[in-house]
Amino acid sequence: MDRGGCRMNGGGGGDDMITLEDLESMSEDQLSDSPEEEQDDREDQGRLLRYWRDVARGHQVEVPTDMAEPIQQITTNNDGTHTREQVPYTLLTRKEKCGEVVYEKRRYEKAHWACITVHEDTYEQSICYGFMKIMRFICQQNTAGSYLGMTIPIVTVVRTDEMHTTLSQAVTVAYYLPMVHQGDPPRPHDPEIAIEQWPDTVVYSRAFAGATNELSIINEISGLAEALESPGDCVNDSFIVAGYTNPAAANRHNEIWFLERP
Repeated sequence: MDRGGCRMNGGGGGDDMITLEDLESMSEDQLSDSPEEEQDDREDQGRLLRYWRDVARGHQVEVPTDMAEPIQQITTNNDGTHTREQVPYTLLTRKEKCGEVVYEKRRYEKAHWACITVHEDTYEQSICYGFMKIMRFICQQNTAGSYLGMTIPIVTVVRTDEMHTTLSQAVTVAYYLPMVHQGDPPRPHDPEIAIEQWPDTVVYSRAFAGATNELSIINEISGLAEALESPGDCVNDSFIVAGYTNPAAANRHNEIWFLERP
């Protein structure tokens, strides 16, 4: 499958990893030479693309030229407010131990998500490719013809073998449509992206930090299974990794989700 020029091979982890926050500060602190002068959109896009590429190159990620406009739009959020809408949920219960949250039980209402399933060699490559595609959809490559708005978390659905020791190469990257678009979701121009209505779901969520790769995800699945009183009440071959920061971020905020059986 063509990755659109995007490659990620893991590793890295230095402080120069790029995040959405880095891009936002870039637009505010480095793109304006003077408060009285407006930067040309093409110049803004070029500077942001070079900045993204310079940072990403050190971590084996290549950014294609056609990502310039999506990067610029997500960075400036069209009007400079940089708001990111969180996927809404209701907290049902929370288990704590020694003052630390072990896991939360949440209910997510049915909602529309934009999804793409990717089959790359590694999990990191798949989420990189999928995230680039979703970014293009968010930024005008949709039937609304406009920037849709960033929501968090971006989630990936992973599948495992029966013993939870191996991840399937099929990874689904999904983006929650902002509330304003839930009633009439814009359609993607990219035929690989589908708009799906996910049903009302009860989720067991456990937070973790750091990189997300095959090994860390398998470890987190094992950790949450041990923490749950009745792990058999959950789907046991499909899990969700929720990412609150860019896939290339050094200090990631993540969650592993178990889905309660209907």
